[in-house]
Formats: sequence, structure tokens, C-alpha cells
Amino acid sequence: MSEATASAVATAQEKLTEFSQRVQSIRESLHQVVVGQDASIDQLLVCALTGSHALLVGVPGLAKTLMVKTLASSFGWNFSRIQFTPDLMPADVTGYELLGRGEENGGPSMVFRRGPIFANLVLADEINRAAPKTQSALLEAMAEHHVSVGGQTYPLPSPFLVVATQNPIEQEGTYPLPEAQLDRFMMEIRFGYPSPEQEEEIVLRTTSGRVELPTAALSQEEFLELCDLVLSVPVPRTVASFAVRLCGSSRPEDERAHTMVRDYVAWGAGPRGSQNLVLAAKATALLDGRTAPTEEDVKSVALPILRHRVILNHRAIGDSVTAEQVIRSMLKDA
Repeated sequence: MSEATASAVATAQEKLTEFSQRVQSIRESLHQVVVGQDASIDQLLVCALTGSHALLVGVPGLAKTLMVKTLASSFGWNFSRIQFTPDLMPADVTGYELLGRGEENGGPSMVFRRGPIFANLVLADEINRAAPKTQSALLEAMAEHHVSVGGQTYPLPSPFLVVATQNPIEQEGTYPLPEAQLDRFMMEIRFGYPSPEQEEEIVLRTTSGRVELPTAALSQEEFLELCDLVLSVPVPRTVASFAVRLCGSSRPEDERAHTMVRDYVAWGAGPRGSQNLVLAAKATALLDGRTAPTEEDVKSVALPILRHRVILNHRAIGDSVTAEQVIRSMLKDA
């Protein structure tokens, strides 16, 4: 090994060690506040480190909102929460123009008042309760990282992340998210009930005083450096091919389609699914202290990435087949 190669390897190892230490400090900050939910915490970290949006699904009281607030506090981000309701208007999210005095000549002019979307981390609580018109305003921000108001375009801060929540129980008076918007979420992260031991710990913590959020473990500049490190991780072509093949097997009209997909799926995952599989596999490898992702990393993130991208047909509904069952079958035969 040449001296230059040895130096490059040493530098890469130093960066990996530093990455692990920084992320571990954030993990510890989250666990100081949130009891259990280890898989959900890691999946949310993967979304954050890849600059991707996340959709949290779970019944009320499982600390979804608390986890998001703790993540923002750990990163030192500006945080805003928007409670989505049927009467919420796009201007309530993006901001609005009103008549005021201009800064230059002091005369009357239209002045833009920024809405809660102008934050590093935006919690869209119960997103499916808002009308499609409001959801479309959020979709522009998620896709383009800017908003358009009164013919003007206003860029959003960097980093910018949307974490939305959905209550899977009550569906009356809700508006299902369109597939185009669902596709913008890297993962659908599902929250389960805590174990009896974890629930006991939750009760003791929350009834003994106020829950204090952690202080920032990283600056925004340091976080962006971590994101750049994730993007710079090399991906073996075999891993990228595996991700593409896995997404292809979810499309019923594709020759690579899995048998169960041909029977029960109307639409499969698009190219954004393949991109997210590779991105999440890279972040997962780094979180595990490795410098390159493997096919097992792709498999480990496939369920939360694909389950909201696989659209079932009427036969699946009649046979009580879920998207999760289809994806597990795909992974078993991959």
C-alpha cells in the first residue's frame, strides 16, 4: 500500500470514527427523553442524515411528537409544529402577504409574513386532516425547498425536514395523502406499543417532573458535514443493482415482478424508491460503523421505505393482504 493510499484510508477511518461519536451522542440525547422505540429512533436518524422527510404512523400517546421535538433540540434546529385541521389554509402554512410599510421609502406596500414552514424541522401533526389544497402547499415545500406566494419564490432554510404524523385509528373526516406526496417521504415509520417494562419507565419519568429536552449536540454546519459524509460513501454496483431489482419486483407489469405482486399489487415503487433504498443503506452502514453498504443494509430499510409506495389492488383488500406481507415475501425471495 502506497503512502498516499494509507493516508487516505486513515483519513476515512478518522471521519468514520468522528461520525459514529457524533451520532452516538445524538442517540443518547434521544434516549434520555424517549423510552424504547429504538428502531423508530434509528429510522428517523437515517431520514435526518439523508435530508429526507419522514411519515410517522401510530396511535396517540406513543411519543411521536416528543421524539421529533427532541431530535430538533439535539441538532439545535429551529422547530415548528403545525396542527393540521380541515379548515387549515395554505397561507397558514406558507405565510401570506399583507399591506404594510416598505423598508425603503416607508410608503404602503405588500409585505410577506413568513409562516411556520420556515423552520429547519417542521412537524406536520395529523397531516391527513388537512384539505388537498393545503397539502399541495406543503408538497411544494417538500419537493422544491421553497414556497411561492404572491408570484414570489421564497427559499426555505437549510437543512429543511418535514416529519408528518398520521393517526391510523380514526379515518372519518380525513383526506388520504396523494401518492405523489407519499412518495416524497423516505420512510413510513410505524410506532408500536411499549413493553410493560418500558411503559413503567415512561410513567415514572413523566410523573416525576417536567421532561427536559437535551441541548444541541451539533451545530447546523456540523450536521451538514455529516450529510455530506453520507452522500460521499461509495456504493458497490451490486448493492445498487439489488436495490433497483427489489423495486422492480414490486411492479406488477415488470418481468421481474414477484408472484405475490402480480396477484395483489396495482402499482409498485418508482425510481425514488430505489434512490431512497441506497441512501438509507449508506446511512445505516455508517451508523453501524462500516464504510460501505451491503445488500443486507438494503433489506433492513426496505420495509419502511416501500410499504407506502406499494399500492394494493381490490383483490388484496378482499383477501386481507397487506403491503407489509407483500414486501416481506419479496424480501424472502430476493
